[in-house]
Order: sequence, then C-alpha cells, then structure tokens
Amino acid sequence: MDVSLASWFVILLAALAANLPFLNERLFALIPIGSSRKPFWLRLLELLVLYFLVLGFALLLEKRIGNAFSQHWEFYAITICLFIVLAYPGFVFRYLRKRHG
Repeated sequence: MDVSLASWFVILLAALAANLPFLNERLFALIPIGSSRKPFWLRLLELLVLYFLVLGFALLLEKRIGNAFSQHWEFYAITICLFIVLAYPGFVFRYLRKRHG
C-alpha cells in the first residue's frame, strides 16, 4: 500500500469512526444499550475510544509502511481537534436537525 492511499484510508476511517457514536443507539454499533436513547456522555466516551483506536491503527499502518516518527503533545492536540471536527456532521444530524412530525 503506498503512502498516499494509506493516508486517504486513515482519513476516511477517522471520518466514519467520528460519526459512528451519533448515528446509532448501540455502543460501538454492536452492543445494545438498555435504555432507548444513548446518553450524551456515553457518546463522548465512545468518541474518545474510537479516536484512540483510529490513532493506533494509523500508527500500525505507519510502522508497516516505513519508519514511525515520534510525536509530541502538539500532534495529539491537533488530531483530537480534527477528529472532533470530523464528528460535526453526526452531531448536527443527532442534535441540531429539526425533526418534522
């Protein structure tokens, strides 16, 4: 897999994972929750766990392609902000969309 394709794959995976907590009522889209609606704090916790899963997958892919570079706190601050921005469409769909009927 070349570097450009791997980069686009990680970006697409991050966009899908960031919107996953807002698009369904199951935990990680697999585990049903007892109540009918998933609480907001659980969606945020799920978002954080998915961020670390995507980050781990990206690191694994980077190591497989070549040398993995060491990152400092700035890298993680930027990527978590980017992950939150990628989650915005799912948040709008869940909480800000006007429902008719």
